[in-house]
Amino acid sequence: MSRADRVSEAAPRGALLRWAVLATAVAAWQVIARAHGSVYFPPPADIAQHAYDLWFSGPVTHAFLTADAVDNILPSLARMAAGFAIAAVTGIALGIALGRSRRTYALCNPVLQFARAIPPPALVPVFVVVFDFGTPMQLASIVFSAVWPVLINTAEGARNTDPLRLEVAAVLRLTAPERLWLLLLPSALPRVFAGLRLSLSLSLILMVFSELLPGTANGIGFTLTDAQTRSDLLTVWAALLLLGALGHLLNTGLLAVEKRLLGRGRPV
Repeated sequence: MSRADRVSEAAPRGALLRWAVLATAVAAWQVIARAHGSVYFPPPADIAQHAYDLWFSGPVTHAFLTADAVDNILPSLARMAAGFAIAAVTGIALGIALGRSRRTYALCNPVLQFARAIPPPALVPVFVVVFDFGTPMQLASIVFSAVWPVLINTAEGARNTDPLRLEVAAVLRLTAPERLWLLLLPSALPRVFAGLRLSLSLSLILMVFSELLPGTANGIGFTLTDAQTRSDLLTVWAALLLLGALGHLLNTGLLAVEKRLLGRGRPV
């Protein structure tokens, strides 16, 4: 049996095993929560039913989304997508620019490491002064946190381009756009996706954090804060599970894009 055949047979078994572990964990949670009977630790079946009633029991014409989902989930996803897109484009562009020159990267590296070490929540007062509360401040928080993994990984990937290939490109007199498209980007792409995965996780985290701040009128983070003030623990748990599901789905989608572009698989 060839290696490809073994891999193709192992993939379904691995997926089945992962789902079995998840189902076992959920079943254990259900049994323990029912036995304990604590209002602070509701069973997953109750949480799922509450999430369905709250967000996914809408009409077919609205893709089964309720008014609450449209008012809170969609704005959060829009903020996260905008922040992630800005961070990705900026990080890739600056990373390629820095990675093309070892001297430039060496000069800028201390500044990059200093900036990435600053916790984004610590900059909230600065963002509030510059942007005031609202979407611009939330986007700034997301972009500042999410740009560094993409930028640094892209620069490292561009720096690791095979010098022999660069010499061949010089002999062939490839133009700068041709070197960028044929050499630098393909060389940096694995590191770019490593940075994008980290950036995506940070975008989701900072999206929620930015919506916990005063002045926010909608979003998943706002839902969490509002439910907590009303002691609506089912909504709190539903929002937490929603965030976990969103993180898993977004990461799975990005891994699928990476597999398609790089032509190789990674474990999900």
